[in-house]
Amino acid sequence: MTLWQDKRLAWLTLYLIPGLGNTTIQRLVERFEQPEAVFEAGPKELMTLEGMREGVAHHIVTRAFLSEAEQELEQVEACNARIVAYTDPAYPALLKEIYSPPMLLYVKGKEIPPTQAFVAVIGSRHPTHYGVKAAENLAADLARQGTGVVSGLAQGIDSAAHRGCLREKGFTIGVVGTGIDRVYPAANKPLFEQVMDQGAVVSEFPTGTPPEARNFPIRNRVISGLSRGVAVVEATLRSGSLITASMALDQGREVFAVPGSIDSFKSRGTHYLIKQGAGLIENAHDILRELGMSGTGAEDEDAEAPIVPWDEMEEVERKIFALIGNYPVHMDHIARSGGLHPGEVLSVLMDMELKGWIKQLPGKMFVR
Repeated sequence: MTLWQDKRLAWLTLYLIPGLGNTTIQRLVERFEQPEAVFEAGPKELMTLEGMREGVAHHIVTRAFLSEAEQELEQVEACNARIVAYTDPAYPALLKEIYSPPMLLYVKGKEIPPTQAFVAVIGSRHPTHYGVKAAENLAADLARQGTGVVSGLAQGIDSAAHRGCLREKGFTIGVVGTGIDRVYPAANKPLFEQVMDQGAVVSEFPTGTPPEARNFPIRNRVISGLSRGVAVVEATLRSGSLITASMALDQGREVFAVPGSIDSFKSRGTHYLIKQGAGLIENAHDILRELGMSGTGAEDEDAEAPIVPWDEMEEVERKIFALIGNYPVHMDHIARSGGLHPGEVLSVLMDMELKGWIKQLPGKMFVR
């Protein structure tokens, strides 16, 4: 067996060299046609390549990181992951279009379907109830139309997007900012496993990489790079989601935003995007129409509207239900607006919750 019979080892030996970025690796492989051929080149030949530094060339000639690459390959296999190189047929074609695409992807789960269209659904890590509901429903709607969903497997909107897609048996991709062997946040471990069972978890970082803040903007360009469009559900003006939206525009992707309440600072980021020209969306059809994708489901908005059980309600229940929407409303506000006694309101609310018509949130807040 020759040293480079396993091409993954040649890729990893290049990939782990400090200071050798994706763009320079891409130029090397294009120049020498195969990653293993790079190591047969002399230092003078390597130094003719744009962006090559003398120290990096020395590392290549001496195969300085071969032992680290062997250990990395063992770690990848030990955690049941696989390596997909830039030249591999399984590498997502759309991701190749972005500037400085990852030369290696670490993947767990199923192979990403080459003809599958994806839309990213992203937003706040600390969303409102409205944001969670909107993200989950939007992702589920996309999955019903045959479109996959990409997100970052973070808490909040990301998790809601993955859950919505999984609920409708769609293919979802979770792009993480850690090594593929790490689960972050730890509380999302069950969701990680569900995504791996029904889709794929992807990282460009070597195994063992911790969740450092600098990794997530790098991760975000892959989220948008895998997607035809990016939908921001809920975000503040300083949210990382706005950075991702900017990256998406630079990559030639469409950007969409879900409108929210003018009273919620969590919606200021999405409203800013809409003011800047992002597509205002209410459902998956709005996205698919803009992208020129018809989807596979029926475009019957009435069929997707929730059924309100008016006929089953008493008069006071109808009155209270009409005062409750998708944004949380405090019990005292319901009593004041309806001209009702707080004790009566609380009793009726408890009964309506038992019937499954409304949901109580912490702080005596209620939503449909």
